[in-house]
Amino acid sequence: MIVVTGATGALGSATVRALLDRVPADQLGVSVRDPEKAADLAALGVRVRAGDFADPASLAHAFDGADRVLLVSGSTLGPEGVALHTAAARAAVDAGAQRVFYTAHQNTRAASPVAFSVDHAQTEAALAEVGAPWTSLRNGFYAHTVGWLIAGAVESGELLLPEDGPISWTDRDDLAVADAVLLSGGPEFDGPTPALTAPEAVTFADVARILSDVSGTTVRRTVIDDDEWVDRQVRHGMPDAAAQLMLGMFRGARAGEFDEVDPLLGELLGRRPVSIRTAIERAVA
Repeated sequence: MIVVTGATGALGSATVRALLDRVPADQLGVSVRDPEKAADLAALGVRVRAGDFADPASLAHAFDGADRVLLVSGSTLGPEGVALHTAAARAAVDAGAQRVFYTAHQNTRAASPVAFSVDHAQTEAALAEVGAPWTSLRNGFYAHTVGWLIAGAVESGELLLPEDGPISWTDRDDLAVADAVLLSGGPEFDGPTPALTAPEAVTFADVARILSDVSGTTVRRTVIDDDEWVDRQVRHGMPDAAAQLMLGMFRGARAGEFDEVDPLLGELLGRRPVSIRTAIERAVA
């Protein structure tokens, strides 16, 4: 049996849908904090059990009988988040899982300026100590993030963002399908996978050109100071902590942390991954 955590979240639910195209429903289980929110999966024959990373006892029941467990990384950052992921991995191994999968990020690195990348690196180090084979899914940066960052740019004619660097923006649903392929008997990776990314990396100057073409309105890319950008986000209602976290993305991009591309995602999908142009077309539709 394959068990997926966080199956009512965006990536988790998409992965479950992709798995249902590959394995019978009775061979699939989900671990969710609120089983009522997974009633649609239960109706399809998926085993639905309550499980919370903060409650290892609940995970013992949720993971019971699982051969493979996918731990969808949570949103808690710092040592607390790493501890939660580590506890969940140990619970999976204690329940008898033969392999633990974990959703990390393409630039997972202990010295990264991006907070979540550091957390992923620390979680991978913990996974190496749990006593069972493990696979870290080095998922590319979600392409829908671009939609948030270009909001209002067509209307103003200007894309005001901090200095950046190339990013291999990757469709989340493509990643869910690839993750499902690996979970259900695809090629096996011990430790981190190669980067699961779209085949091209672009800057926000490129994004502005594509946006101009898609919208029919010229959008100029303008670099603004980091602190000014954070101040603008906070004035528009974004919490300061969230703005600082997003700023880490720009710092990582200009350090070259997101420019890696790899053919693996396309090989797993059996087609070309969704392009950044398509992602922008969807965002402005």
